[in-house]
Amino acid sequence: MKLFSIALLLSFFSISHSYAQDFEYARITGSDIELKNTQLDSNANAMVIREFGTTAVQLDNATGKTYIDFEYHVRIKIFNKEGFNHGNIVIPLRIYRDDEDEIKELKATTINIVNGQLVKTELDKKQVFNEKKNKYVSLTKFTMPNLMDGSIIEYSYRLHSPYIFNFKTWEFQSDIPKLHSEYIANIPAIYNYNVSLRGAQKLTKQNAEIKKECLMIAGNKIDCSKMTYIMKDVPALIEEDYMTAPSNFRSAIYYELSDYVMLNGGKKSITKTWKDVDYELNSDKSFGTQMKRKDVFKELMPQILGKASDDLSKAKAIYNYIRKNIKMNGFIGIYSENNIKTALEKHSGNTGDINLALIAALSAADLDAEAVILSTRANGVVNNLYPVISDFNYVVAKVNIGDKSYLLDATEPLLPFGLLPLHCINGNGRVINLKKPSYWYDLKASQKESTKYVLNAELTADGKLKGKLTTYSLGYAALKKRQRIVAANSVDEYVEKLDEQMPGISILKHSIENVDSLDNTLVEDYEIEMKVFDNLNADQSYFNPFFINRITKNPFNLNERTYPVDMGAASEERITMIIKLPANISVIDKPKDMSMALTENGGKYLASTSMQDDSFVFNEMLQFNKPIYESEDYLSLKEFYSRIIQSQKTDIVFKKTK
Repeated sequence: MKLFSIALLLSFFSISHSYAQDFEYARITGSDIELKNTQLDSNANAMVIREFGTTAVQLDNATGKTYIDFEYHVRIKIFNKEGFNHGNIVIPLRIYRDDEDEIKELKATTINIVNGQLVKTELDKKQVFNEKKNKYVSLTKFTMPNLMDGSIIEYSYRLHSPYIFNFKTWEFQSDIPKLHSEYIANIPAIYNYNVSLRGAQKLTKQNAEIKKECLMIAGNKIDCSKMTYIMKDVPALIEEDYMTAPSNFRSAIYYELSDYVMLNGGKKSITKTWKDVDYELNSDKSFGTQMKRKDVFKELMPQILGKASDDLSKAKAIYNYIRKNIKMNGFIGIYSENNIKTALEKHSGNTGDINLALIAALSAADLDAEAVILSTRANGVVNNLYPVISDFNYVVAKVNIGDKSYLLDATEPLLPFGLLPLHCINGNGRVINLKKPSYWYDLKASQKESTKYVLNAELTADGKLKGKLTTYSLGYAALKKRQRIVAANSVDEYVEKLDEQMPGISILKHSIENVDSLDNTLVEDYEIEMKVFDNLNADQSYFNPFFINRITKNPFNLNERTYPVDMGAASEERITMIIKLPANISVIDKPKDMSMALTENGGKYLASTSMQDDSFVFNEMLQFNKPIYESEDYLSLKEFYSRIIQSQKTDIVFKKTK
C-alpha cells in the first residue's frame, strides 16, 4: 500500500445538485448483456459494470445544521452461481451520540434475459432489514431478487449523515473487478479537508471545477468546488493469507475535516495536534483519570506483590494479578467503559478497563508505566500525518524497567509477560504519558513463533512405527496451543481432538507440561503408533517422512500481490526424527537433501536424510526471519513454498534384504 497526502489548497468548495455524470437507472445496453468476465478477469464470478457516487455538504433548513448527502448507484453483472453472494447487499450506517445515518430513496432491480425477453424484478421494500451490529454501527440489509446466471443487478440510494467530520470515503477497489468507478466530491469553500488516496491503483482521470454560489447559509452565498475522480479497469483486491485489514490496501479516497471558516470570518481548527490530543486524553475521565487511580490498588499492593522485590518481579506479579482478576467482556476500545474500580469489583471489563487498571496498578508500585493506543490488524492502519483518535481502537500498557520496555496486554489470560497478541502487532502505536509528550512506538513481536518436534521411534517388522513424539512450543506457537487446550476444556479432550485430526496416527499415551506456566516452554509428550507398510510381503515399501505439518497448499497463488505479506512475527519450525529399522530392512532411495534461502536473510528451508548405524535420521527446518515481506518479495515466497511442496511429495523407499 502507498499512502500519500493529496494537498487540496482549496480556497473554494462546491455543492452541485446536478448529477449529470450518473448513468440512467436500469437502462441496460447490449454490451452489458454480452459482457464476459474475460474482459477484465477470467476468474471473476461477478463484475461491476459501472458505479457512481457523489457527496455534498448540505444545509438542513429545519434545524440549521449542515449534513453529508451521499448518493450511490451501481450496476453489477453476475456471471455464475458463485457470484450470487454479491447480491447480498449490506450498507453500514454510523450511530452517533444523538443521531445516526439514514438511508433514503432506496431502490433495487434484478434484470434477466428470459426467452429473449428483458425481465426486470424490483426489490420488495418489505425485504429490507435493519440490524444493529453494535452501539456504533447499524446495518441495512437486503438480497437482490430472482438471481440467476447472467443476472444484472442494480441498486441506488441516498444516505443522510449528520456528521461532517468524516466526508464520505470512496472505495474504487473491492473484491470483484470494476470496469468504471466514478466519484464526485462537492465541498463548500468554508470547509477544508485533508484528503488521502490509498492503494496501488492509479486514477484514470481527475478534474476540478469551480461552481459559484452553490450553498447559502444564513444569507451568505458560498462558492464551491467540484472534484471528479475516475478509475477504470480496476482489478479485484484478492484477500490472501498473511494480510492485515483489506481497507489498508484498497484503492480509495479518504477525507478528514481539517478546519472551517465561521460566518464571522474566524477559522476553527478541527484537526488537532498531538499536544491537544495528549491534554484531552490525560484529562478524560475514561482514560487519563483511570490511569491516575493508584488509590484503587494502594491497600491491595502488599497482597499483589507478595515476596517480589525487584522491579521486574513486581511488574510480573501485577500483570498476573490483573490478568486473573479482570476478565474480558468481549468489547474493545481505548476508553474505560465504567471505571477500573468497578471492573475490579465485578471482575469484568473491556480492554480499556483491564489495561488502564494494569497501568494504574503498575504506577501504584512506583513503576514507570505508560499507555499505548493502537489500531488492531483488522481495524487498519493509523494516520501518521495528523492525529485521528477514531483510528485507534485498542490500548495496552508499556512498563519501562531499566533500559528495557515491555508491552503488556492483560486481556488475554494465556499471554506470557511481555508478549502482545498478534492482532495488536500493527505498525505504530502512540504512547500516552501523564507527564511527558506522546510519541510513536514501533509495535513488534517480542518473541517468534517457535516449534520443535523430536521423534524417537522404531519401525517394527509388522510395518508399524512406534515411539515417542515430543513437541516444544514457545511464543505464539505456545499461545495458540494453550488456547486450543482451554477451548477443549481439558488436556484429555484436547488430545482426543488431536488424535481425531491425525487419522494415520494413534496416540497411546500423553502428558503435557507447563500449560499454566506461561513463561516456560510448553512441552507435549505423546506415545504414538502409525502404520507404515500396507503390504508386508512387498519387496519395496514407501514412507513419507514429511507427515508432521506437511505443506500441501501454497498460501500464495496470485500472479502479483500489491500489498505486503505480514506474518506478524518471525517463525521457526524444526523437526528431527530418529527411526530404528528392522534388521531385514534397508533404505534404497530417499528425498534429496534440500537447502534454499530467501534473499537478505529472509528465511530458509533445510531437509536432509541420513543413515546412522541401524537408524535413519531425518531433519527439517522452516524459518522465516522477518515479520513482514514487501510485495516485491511475493513471487520469491510463492516459489519458495512451491519447491517445499514438491520436495515433500518424495518418499523414502525401504527394501527387504532377507
